Amino acid sequence: MRVQINAIEFELRPWETTDLVSLVKYANNPKIADNLTDQFPHPYTEESGKRFLNMAMQGNPPNVLCISINGEASGGIGVHPQQDVYRMNAELGYWLAKPFWGRGIITKAITHMVDYGFSNFEFNRIYARPYGHNKASMRVLEKAGFKLEARLENTFLKNGKFLDEYIYAFRRNDA
Repeated sequence: MRVQINAIEFELRPWETTDLVSLVKYANNPKIADNLTDQFPHPYTEESGKRFLNMAMQGNPPNVLCISINGEASGGIGVHPQQDVYRMNAELGYWLAKPFWGRGIITKAITHMVDYGFSNFEFNRIYARPYGHNKASMRVLEKAGFKLEARLENTFLKNGKFLDEYIYAFRRNDA
């Protein structure tokens, strides 16, 4: 799906093996890794990219999409199905290359990914868990219609520090 915002056109599409070079180029940024789980390493190497692409290209339909800007993989967004009693839930994860921050791209990408998730999967709830210091991520979630459900103190251990966990959610009946 192609979207245009603030004179920038981007596309949400399945990941391809040819995305490896731009994936590594943009993902290798400590400011991105600082706001994601430890599964997103820094430095972000070619080997990291190959492992990610192998995982991201497995879904049918895909649940992890590439944010492509000017033909380059410039970020990623996905809905990750949960298990057992949480099976009607999916966790939303996303990142965007630093040159494109602050342009409204990720808010639009989240909105489209939520629609895609509810159209292609049986989820009832899509949630995101930004770190307490990531105010920009909280703002984009709110702009995309997510509601704050909880704030848990000192839940995450990231880079040797305990961080607050915020839980935002969007439910199928909110759409």
